[in-house]
Amino acid sequence: MTLDLQGIGMTSPRTRKRMVQRLEEQGITDNSVLEVMRNTPRHIFVDEALASRAYEDTALPIGFNQTISQPYIVARMTELLLLSGRLSKILEIGTGCGYQTAILAQLVDHVYSVERILALQKKAKDILWNLKLKNISYLYGDGNLGWADYAPFDGILVAAAADEVPESLLQQLAIGGVLVMPVGEAGGLQILQRVTRTSINYKTEYLEAVSFVPFLPGKE
Repeated sequence: MTLDLQGIGMTSPRTRKRMVQRLEEQGITDNSVLEVMRNTPRHIFVDEALASRAYEDTALPIGFNQTISQPYIVARMTELLLLSGRLSKILEIGTGCGYQTAILAQLVDHVYSVERILALQKKAKDILWNLKLKNISYLYGDGNLGWADYAPFDGILVAAAADEVPESLLQQLAIGGVLVMPVGEAGGLQILQRVTRTSINYKTEYLEAVSFVPFLPGKE
């Protein structure tokens, strides 16, 4: 697989720079997140026909009724996950096209990423390999179950909306660990939540309205 990592025109580094300037205007302040977003070619994660739209602040289809999240949401969820500093072990539920995975892999020690759609996972693995991101482990499985073999995790990021945070994922958080995910009905009101596990319970912060694909069980 040969990828145009540099990009030209609407996929050029200049376009990525404008995207990052917009993220700053939208309130993203973590310089490490902004730098990684500036240097990661989002256009290679979408179909060629959509590449010219890759740096717009919008979600785009990636097939299988899934989307690549808008840049602001990727930056916002990453920033929320890393508020306390660099983390060691992250669990990502929903590899998707691999863009969020790529951002996380450049900011944490290791990403454990779970995807329920095998065709999406294979494509994402190829792209991430070409980006020379080797600190990622992949699981084809049901995201509701997490990845217990490698728990506990310092952080968990879920890229799909459920009616509530799955108990199995809460149990896989380390003490002091943080989970970031959208909670709410598909097609209805969803709120981005940040859950921190303390030594005795869980502290939940309700942050902002978002729109995500539903968190589905099983595998495809």
